[in-house]
Amino acid sequence: MKQSTFLKHSVLASALALGTGLAGAALAQTPTVNVVTDPSFVPFEMMDTETGEMVGFDMDIINELAERAGFEVNLTTMEFNGIIPAVQTGSQEIAIAGVTITEERAEIVDFSDPYYDSGLRIMVRADNDEVETLEDLEGLSVATKIGSTSYDFLQENLGENAEITPYPGTSDMYMALLGGNVDAAFYDAPNVGYFAQTRGEGRTKVVGPLYEGQQYGIVFHQGSEWVEPVNEALAAMKEDGTYDEIYTKWFGEAPSDD
Repeated sequence: MKQSTFLKHSVLASALALGTGLAGAALAQTPTVNVVTDPSFVPFEMMDTETGEMVGFDMDIINELAERAGFEVNLTTMEFNGIIPAVQTGSQEIAIAGVTITEERAEIVDFSDPYYDSGLRIMVRADNDEVETLEDLEGLSVATKIGSTSYDFLQENLGENAEITPYPGTSDMYMALLGGNVDAAFYDAPNVGYFAQTRGEGRTKVVGPLYEGQQYGIVFHQGSEWVEPVNEALAAMKEDGTYDEIYTKWFGEAPSDD
């Protein structure tokens, strides 16, 4: 082979190798997905004041899911009542914020398989011995959260028989309870319980049964390509014990299989 021909073949081979390498690198690049959460739903998502980063049960779950499903998380926070519209319109692809799976929501967004079993509970001030059940809230003022299923539940079951006041954030409604502006708070059981054991310890208590058993799901823009990979990753996490480890980290013990 002549030297010039050899050089041409060498250059061509190098170019093809370089092109293949660049194409492979492009294919291997991990996509970034817009994910939104509520900044104040402890212990599911909350701001770590020391690091300035969002932490919590949901944050550990979505980061593990993203790693397994093959995407990077571009996290945004907003008030809860704006989360479903943001995903519905496509400005956000995924939401994880303790969102209860409902038929109404499922008409406008897609949900993952359930990843947390929950319900609704009543919280009152520690010196209140008058309230034990939902019926005891009749004639009283009750705080809940805007856009939540707890607000819908109160409207359906108490209606005009109680003064139902929706607040934009959980901190607002709990401060209203502690300040005596409302008689009770009604919201998701894990959040109510966490507050009663932390900032509300000795000042509040959770009363009554668990109302309306619910399940949380991860929210997707309708038709999202990430629903199936996330469901597969979630199933794998439950199978290999990773889910139980994260659950125990934030709630003290693994969920029962009952």
